[in-house]
Amino acid sequence: MQFSRISFAACLLALLLPTFQGTIFPQTGSPDAPSQLAKTPPMGWNSWNKFGCGVSERLIRETADAMVTTGMKDAGYQYVNIDDCWQVRRDDAGNIVADPAKFPSGIKVLADYVHSKGLKLGIYTDAGTNTCEGRPGSLNHELQDAKTYAAWGIDYVKVDWCHAEGLDPAVQYAKFRDALAQAGRPIVFSICDWGVNAPWQWGPKTGNLWRTTEDISDHYDRMSVIGFSQDGLEKFARPGHWNDPDMLEVGNGGMTRDEYRTHMSLWALLAAPLLAGNDVPSMTAETKELLTNREVIAVDQDEAGIQGHRVWDEGPLEIWMKPLAGGSRAVGLFNRGESRLKITLPFNAIGAPEKANLRNLWEHKDLGSFTGSYVADVAKHGVVMLKVWQPK
Repeated sequence: MQFSRISFAACLLALLLPTFQGTIFPQTGSPDAPSQLAKTPPMGWNSWNKFGCGVSERLIRETADAMVTTGMKDAGYQYVNIDDCWQVRRDDAGNIVADPAKFPSGIKVLADYVHSKGLKLGIYTDAGTNTCEGRPGSLNHELQDAKTYAAWGIDYVKVDWCHAEGLDPAVQYAKFRDALAQAGRPIVFSICDWGVNAPWQWGPKTGNLWRTTEDISDHYDRMSVIGFSQDGLEKFARPGHWNDPDMLEVGNGGMTRDEYRTHMSLWALLAAPLLAGNDVPSMTAETKELLTNREVIAVDQDEAGIQGHRVWDEGPLEIWMKPLAGGSRAVGLFNRGESRLKITLPFNAIGAPEKANLRNLWEHKDLGSFTGSYVADVAKHGVVMLKVWQPK
């Protein structure tokens, strides 16, 4: 979430992206060693998209329970992340205090409960004086807060960028990186500055993931503008460090099944963090199927850690490709138009051999072997997501 809803960050991305040349930076907290955290894009759940400030101990417990019983945990989702509005003040010693009405047992007890389910707990703060909802931020309390989170058993921290006027994001987030390095517990570091000041340039040496855009919403137009704007950022992503086009809206009711398939497919091809934002205990069978499709998730979590990119576009039609470990490729044939259209996938456009085998990942169906190209019928705002590999 963010304090300002203006499109500054999106405009900045559009203006500056063509001029950036890829630079691979050293690792979070340790400039000479690779990250041991977030080797693949983080998967989990965050409270904000569905519940906003309505976060509570009960909600987190019920969500953790449901992540186990619905199969989300088995599908790879592991973080249960509390967003804004969990904190109320600082005590006389400057320690952050959780809202006793919302979290009567305290965060440490809640973390223990989430851990008992085989899951991990995440928390939220802000790099400025206050959070986006006016709660205490971490400015000048970076080390104190990092040590508090570690003592509570926190596994993931998202740091927002509200009430940070006059501050330099690269400098402020580096302070939190260094604080986490001293906290005594491995904690995934999520930078959330909405793409301000080109975080893909400095994020890889600072955090495990960094927001590249302003906030998503549960509407196809907003989701697609964000997702399809990510082409060109792939050079900055690698294991331990990921571009973050914001959390998932799957299951919140504002899009059709085809549009949610586009959402999941595009995020998987982008090697983006998969952080669900729905009401997990009450989700429908359709939402569960969308969120737990193991073949789509496998694309996102591929061990090669390569972010996909656009290889072809013509009017409302786009083809995106992500190289996978072992030499195969994941491909998304996207129809951004307002009617069903056919899309031709030329194999040479994705660097595939003249003859290739194809599998439809949403339908869990092998399509057979094709020569030269493949033609798919794609629904309005929909996608056909394929795995392409060379026959033996």
